[in-house]
Amino acid sequence: MGLIGWYSNECNRGLIFRGFARSNHTQKDLSTPLEAPFMTVIDLRSDTVTQPTPGMLDAMASAVSGDDVYGEDPSVNRLEAELAKRLGFAAALFVPTGTMSNLLALMAHCERGEEYIVGQQAHTYKYEGGGAAVLGSIQPQPLEVQADGSLDLNQVLAAIKPDDFHFARTRLLALENTMQGKVLPLDYLAKARAFTHEHGLALHLDGARLYNAAVKLGVDAREIAQHFDSVSVCLSKGLGAPVGSVLCGSTALIAKARRLRKMVGGGMRQAGSLAAAGLYALDHQVQRLADDHANAQWLGDELRKAGYSVEPVQTNMVYVQVGDQAQALKAFAAERGVKLSAAPRLRMVTHLDVSRAQIEQVVQTFVAFSQK
Repeated sequence: MGLIGWYSNECNRGLIFRGFARSNHTQKDLSTPLEAPFMTVIDLRSDTVTQPTPGMLDAMASAVSGDDVYGEDPSVNRLEAELAKRLGFAAALFVPTGTMSNLLALMAHCERGEEYIVGQQAHTYKYEGGGAAVLGSIQPQPLEVQADGSLDLNQVLAAIKPDDFHFARTRLLALENTMQGKVLPLDYLAKARAFTHEHGLALHLDGARLYNAAVKLGVDAREIAQHFDSVSVCLSKGLGAPVGSVLCGSTALIAKARRLRKMVGGGMRQAGSLAAAGLYALDHQVQRLADDHANAQWLGDELRKAGYSVEPVQTNMVYVQVGDQAQALKAFAAERGVKLSAAPRLRMVTHLDVSRAQIEQVVQTFVAFSQK
């Protein structure tokens, strides 16, 4: 049967609980800490913390595998072909992480010593270890992100370097959608596409949460992806797969990215079970993202009613200003089974392992903290 098959069977029988977080114990009074053996953990740090569903585990257990480095894993090949087709690209490449997917895209678009323009708060610039600069010798030109998550195209124009040997050549504009939970408008994407065509730039999308954006806009993800030369899609965030991202692009770009993937150690062998999880997520766990958005909206509304300063909520991210109370709130919440990050601008992320009832417990925890 194998480990995955055994785990799937035990999950279906109810002997193993997803995330080891389920309990019959409930405690309404969250003004006092829960006892550890009875604690149900509600993890809002990110949507990367999800556990595979029983249906996904079944798909993983029955997946057919081969050696993907040789291009012989049928499940990986199917995932790449399927996502490329869905997003309107000629080819795609399955990689272990979103950080790698973005890195390969940047290195495929830009040569050493060239430049890409990116948001100051963008994941590719701020949260990926400086990989483009360290591994690709690509110079980032960061710009301030606007309130709606976009980059001002006039500022982008001003940042494009002249054709002068004193300067790095500007080759690429990188956008992110969603950007800290905000959805870039379709008309902005069309303008960005026309802008990059006019100025000879490629356009890359960090679409880690592309499907959150599509569900929020009520459009097929292809309507967003059509404006870009390359798109990175994460399978292990809101979609709920355990591992993996996919880079989509032209045949030539993906061929270059495949060579680069080998160089940075991203080639996997029998990865069929991981690809099967991604395929299951695309077929079964896209439309349910609307539930995450609704839970986030409700959480934001209730915290606002409780007196907290909450930014407008669009998708599955709730940002709350907690100032110098961040560490105290994190500790207080942890004692009550709620996992939070610690930051003055606190981000909470809803996902498929958090129910509305659990969101209500989170609100109660915040109310109790404000009253202590």
